[in-house]
Amino acid sequence: MNPKALLSFLLITHPSAILGFTNNLNSRSTTSLFAKKQQNRKSKAATPKSGGGFASAPAKPTTDGKVRTVSGFQGSGTKPLRIAANTFDKLRKDYGKDYTSDVYCKSPLNDPELLWYVGKVNIRPNTAATPEQAVIAQKRLILEYAKRELRPQNLGGKYASSLELWFARGDSEMDAVQNKVSLTKVDGSVADLSEDFSVNDVGYNPTSTGTAPVDEATNDSLNDWLTDEEYK
Repeated sequence: MNPKALLSFLLITHPSAILGFTNNLNSRSTTSLFAKKQQNRKSKAATPKSGGGFASAPAKPTTDGKVRTVSGFQGSGTKPLRIAANTFDKLRKDYGKDYTSDVYCKSPLNDPELLWYVGKVNIRPNTAATPEQAVIAQKRLILEYAKRELRPQNLGGKYASSLELWFARGDSEMDAVQNKVSLTKVDGSVADLSEDFSVNDVGYNPTSTGTAPVDEATNDSLNDWLTDEEYK
């Protein structure tokens, strides 16, 4: 029986019970309205904190402006290499050889002892850049050059999965051949780059003199890799 029909029935049969019943109806109604008001207050109070009900996800570290990227497709390294080489030349001209490091590449799958000279990196002084970070920031570019153009028979194909990069004091190639300088293995990843590191503060040049090295297997020079309108 609905409340209105019950109220009519009681009015006829039990008039004394009407007061208690109506009080119960008012009590329920009051409780219901009060509960809605509380929910509204909580919702309004929570709005500024929740930003519309969605928690903000923590920002992920970005690599923008920190690395020179290469897609891996043939020819994709042309523009990044041009920029890296131009930056190297400018830094070398402005700050000399003191901020230069020689870079070597090795594939333990091919030969656990043999390192191939693959060029130089340099840094802008008084910045967050270090020789190791200069290599890490340009690692993909260096490796693509090494395995595709410089020594594909030793660093490419089935040997490419284990490539390592090492660096030594700049312009020390002859001393390295005679084991007169120590080499340092490059560890870490892009995630280890300093927060204020900028790839604009580092350069990379595959050769020390600008002469294109010739691949012994294909007789292709670095200049062939760079024949592109972007490089002109």
